[in-house]
Amino acid sequence: MKNRTNHRGHRGKLRAKCKALRAFAEGSLRPCNRFALGSLLLAIAFLCVLCGKSAFAQTQSPKQRIRYQIDLSLDFENRKYTGTEHVRWTNRGDRSTGTLIFHLYSNARNPGYVAPKQTSDEPRIEILEVRSADNEAPLQFTLDDQDTILRVNLRDDVQPNKTTELLIKFRGEVPEIDPDETGLVAHVMQQVSAAIGGARELRRSRDLNFRCRGVMLLGTWYPVLAARDGEDWLRRIEPSIGDALVADVADYEVTIDAPQNTSIFTPIEAKDVANKEGRTVSSFVAENLRDFAVVAGANLSSEQRVISGITIRSIYRSEHEAAAKRALNIAANAVTVYLRRIGQLPLRMISLIDAPLVATLSNVDFSGFAAIASAFYVDFDSPAVSNMPDIIREQRASVEESLEWTVAHVTAHQWWGATVGNDPGREPVLDESLANWSALLYYRETYGAQKADVALDEQLRGVYKLYRTFGGEDLEANLPAKYYRNTFQYSAIVTAKGALMFEALRALLGDEKFFTALRSYYDVNQLEVAGLDDLRSAFAGAASLEQRRTVSRTFDRWLMAKRGDEDIAPPDPKLAAELGLPTKDPKSGRNVFSRVGKFFWQQMTRIR
Repeated sequence: MKNRTNHRGHRGKLRAKCKALRAFAEGSLRPCNRFALGSLLLAIAFLCVLCGKSAFAQTQSPKQRIRYQIDLSLDFENRKYTGTEHVRWTNRGDRSTGTLIFHLYSNARNPGYVAPKQTSDEPRIEILEVRSADNEAPLQFTLDDQDTILRVNLRDDVQPNKTTELLIKFRGEVPEIDPDETGLVAHVMQQVSAAIGGARELRRSRDLNFRCRGVMLLGTWYPVLAARDGEDWLRRIEPSIGDALVADVADYEVTIDAPQNTSIFTPIEAKDVANKEGRTVSSFVAENLRDFAVVAGANLSSEQRVISGITIRSIYRSEHEAAAKRALNIAANAVTVYLRRIGQLPLRMISLIDAPLVATLSNVDFSGFAAIASAFYVDFDSPAVSNMPDIIREQRASVEESLEWTVAHVTAHQWWGATVGNDPGREPVLDESLANWSALLYYRETYGAQKADVALDEQLRGVYKLYRTFGGEDLEANLPAKYYRNTFQYSAIVTAKGALMFEALRALLGDEKFFTALRSYYDVNQLEVAGLDDLRSAFAGAASLEQRRTVSRTFDRWLMAKRGDEDIAPPDPKLAAELGLPTKDPKSGRNVFSRVGKFFWQQMTRIR
């Protein structure tokens, strides 16, 4: 989940001034006025940094942060739960309000969804009661937008800088996912289908809330206070291929009552654990999280390491122990790189989850939590792998390399997305592209330039090249997520093309100025929302006078233009001709995809 702050209205005005000043500086001043241009651009950078710092300072007051106290009782066997949520909210706006808005993400349904008659294949949250924390009388509430919005009417308006507290009782359930939807073959075939057919994909609530293979993931299981945009609540949940969850930073105290034989994992280790009558009650306390995901299961183990005060933990099923230990080592090395190159992390724990995700979702990020599809935790030396098609088993190196890249990518999301917030629906490049470039940084710092160059070709340029070879249209990399049709397109344009922009900036500025800009952007926007103007200003501020206009043009070229074929790679005509063959060779009867070569299957077996 990502963050959007209620100071956005104030910051938006300052950003508008920055944009106007930048346009004037870059378009109106003549080259002979270089001194004036430099002074003006420095003032712009200072203004934007000042904007970020003032909002950041206000965010840090514990008394003003949102606070959730949640008691969760889990019925693992029946895939149900009940909860009581005590919410404290401070009005940090300039006007009073008499309404609180919550998102019920688990109730979101894609257009055209028809519920099955017998059983539910989507999660569900039901609101039982809402009342003021200091009054036993119930509060009036309504459910809007197909039960995805909870609107609570308070008895008295909350004045600016004043606080209100309320209690919500709720219950929910999650579906059972067919294991066949989560295997490696299913994931690969889904990517092949997306590449060939270009069908539109939309995230479903069941992607984040389900039980499968003895593991339960609760990603959006409780009512979440909607983020604020100036004085307004962000009310609409819009389905797309990207992240839909948007929330402000909050503090959490969560108690989970679960069956005694069920292991519980959250973004933080349990503070207290007590056993009573066949049940285990675990208490968790955490600060500055954007969400609070829960993983439960009877066959779950974990191992962990501590790097510079941060605990890195790998949570896995026993059959995936070898891959999970490898993932733990990769994440530990990545954390070391990111701490040194980007900055300190306010979170004290990062957990990797071996989760049976459905084929349309290979990984998902939460605060302190990163779930990677179990399908890619493959032990190629195990007997079970012999049941896979030869064409997939032959891609062992590609699958294992893809897991390493993905672990580095999802670990980086704790810096880009969890710590520095952004609106992933509006500007996904700010977290997805930066996290993907950070994976390249991990390769360069860990293995050196030669292996990093190979990873750049295979994990970034190769994704775009294959996408264009399949006839995919080059698009702007900073479009809202709803404009991208599926994971294949999103990976090629946002995560690959967007990441390559940062490599272009590094080549332009050199390492010293590049990392000065990156660290400035990170430091200013910690626990805050960031916009593209914040990123541009950080790089303009670090550039020399002669470089600033080129920096601006680099942003525009990679994010706003369609120059990917020139800057990355054009379509491969030979591969395109081979892909024009029918599905079956009429003479041999063989699947023609076996003839399109290593490059094709390398890309199809990567985690997206």
